[in-house]
Amino acid sequence: MRFELYKDAAGQWRWRLKSANGNIIATSSEGYVGKSDARRGIEIVQSSAAASVVEV
Repeated sequence: MRFELYKDAAGQWRWRLKSANGNIIATSSEGYVGKSDARRGIEIVQSSAAASVVEV
């Protein structure tokens, strides 16, 4: 898997997580003005990888 950082049509930074076969499995829910802010969003997702699964 890999994270990709990119600018959307509005010029904001976004991220997406792609599987090994290229399928998108997660995306940022918002655009970020700064690239560093988008990177921080990725770091938050990475640090949450051990989060438990809860049925709702």
